[in-house]
Amino acid sequence: MKSLTLLLSSAAIALSFGFAGSASAQDCPRGDLDERFCDVDGDLLADTPTDPADQIDPDTLIFAYTPVEDPAVYKTAWSDFLTHLENETGKSVVFFPVQNNAAQIEAMRSGRLHIAGFNTGSNPLAVNCAGFNPFTIMASKDGNFGYEMEIITYPGSGIEKVEDIKGKQLAFTSPTSNSGFKAPSAILKGDFDMLPDRDFEPVFSGKHDNSILGVANKDYMAASIANSVKSRMISRDVIKADDVKVVYKSQTFPTTGFGTVYNLKPELKEKIRNAFFNFEWEGTSLQAEFEKSNEGQFLEMTYKEFWDVIRKIDSANGVSYACQ
Repeated sequence: MKSLTLLLSSAAIALSFGFAGSASAQDCPRGDLDERFCDVDGDLLADTPTDPADQIDPDTLIFAYTPVEDPAVYKTAWSDFLTHLENETGKSVVFFPVQNNAAQIEAMRSGRLHIAGFNTGSNPLAVNCAGFNPFTIMASKDGNFGYEMEIITYPGSGIEKVEDIKGKQLAFTSPTSNSGFKAPSAILKGDFDMLPDRDFEPVFSGKHDNSILGVANKDYMAASIANSVKSRMISRDVIKADDVKVVYKSQTFPTTGFGTVYNLKPELKEKIRNAFFNFEWEGTSLQAEFEKSNEGQFLEMTYKEFWDVIRKIDSANGVSYACQ
């Protein structure tokens, strides 16, 4: 696996999804997908272009993992899998250390990212704006998967229940994060009649580890986070379990979705897909990191089924998948 430093423009960070060389308009069903895409089979994903001239077969494949924690940690964690991916595809694979969700989506939309794990909340935007085709998530060895959104605080904060956040500060991660913004926004509004600015002061930390560390260090009074990230941070001794306490825990949500950009050649897509499902976890760098959150295999899934609850949360929040 090779290393590469990729620089992104400020336009990417601002979620400005300009696209160089868009495809010609087609009269085709597309649902919420951007006008560049078609969805003839109704799976809510962009179809592979029917014209081979519109399919791509890059010599070097770029892979990015969702920017939830320190990118350097995950470059090491993914190293054995990416070597396996090179062997399965016969191509060079480069790890792309993205810093935020907007940059990751823009990289795929503009053709600079071929394989990725997008976090739960950004999956719908990646699917609809960037042509992301997810097909797998991580699961435990017995097939269980997912994580919960938690609202956490620190001992002695005076916050014992969700309603105690009124008049105080609540840290979110980023607007595209499910557990870091979308789910808590919908839950606070629907179940507690609590709105940002009116009932509490919203702030954005950028990433889940920033929020968790911020609460543990008493920089934030409370934060909404993914408990899978918290578990891994506790396992790595970044924080102690009793540095934070939970005042709310949600239903289980699907975790990071992995897949490819829509316009890879079908044979290459199949090789990449097989690489995920025939990867042997035992003794690898991937196992060493992700067993901390009880994950040990790649489980096949469909975006249409597994992300239904996330699309409903987006609808409740008035989220649009329109690409700019």
